[in-house]
Order: sequence, then structure tokens, then C-alpha cells
Amino acid sequence: MLIGQLAKRTGTSERLLRYYERVGLLASRRQANGYREYDEAAEPTVRQIRALLAAGLSTSIIKLVLPCADTDGSLSPCPGVLDKLRLQLSRLDERAAELARARQTLEQAITVAESNKS
Repeated sequence: MLIGQLAKRTGTSERLLRYYERVGLLASRRQANGYREYDEAAEPTVRQIRALLAAGLSTSIIKLVLPCADTDGSLSPCPGVLDKLRLQLSRLDERAAELARARQTLEQAITVAESNKS
């Protein structure tokens, strides 16, 4: 399939697909006219990339994780990957705690402002 078709199927811009290819997350063949051609496996791969990005993984970590990912999105054991995923989970936990504290501060400010308004 051509890049436009892959973009439409996955809801990903052509620019992002070219970026994924440039950083080694996605592969294509070039037609004689220079157009990129992707096989059918590219669609689930792009979906996996998008899901892993949404989970907060960097493209460098995703590059390590993708060879371990099955088409259903699950991960198989891959050397070194589990430690990187645990580290990312820890970072997400830290961010969640920071957001919870920020939310609490904002709630308190709203409560105080509303009580002063009366």
C-alpha cells in the first residue's frame, strides 16, 4: 500500500509515517517512481507505535520494543526491554503523582476563591 493509504488506515499523518521510517520504526520499499510502498504488516506496526508513544515511550525505546511486540499488541520477552518498560512505568507513576498534587492545589485554590466570593 502507498503512504497515503497507510496514513488513512491508521489515522496517522504521512509526515509522521516518514518520520517513523527515518528513525527505524517502520520500513518500506521504494517503487521505480520513488513512492514508498508498505506491506500489510505496516498497519498493525503503526498502531503499535502509536500506542507505545501514547504510553510515554520514546522512539528509541520503541525501536527496542517493536521487535518484541506481537500483532495483537502484546509484548514477548526481549533482552533489556523489561527493565526499560519498568523504568518508564516508574516515570509515569511520578508524573501521575505530580499531576495529582497539582490537581489538589488547584481544587484548594478554587474552594478558597469560591468561599471568598460569598
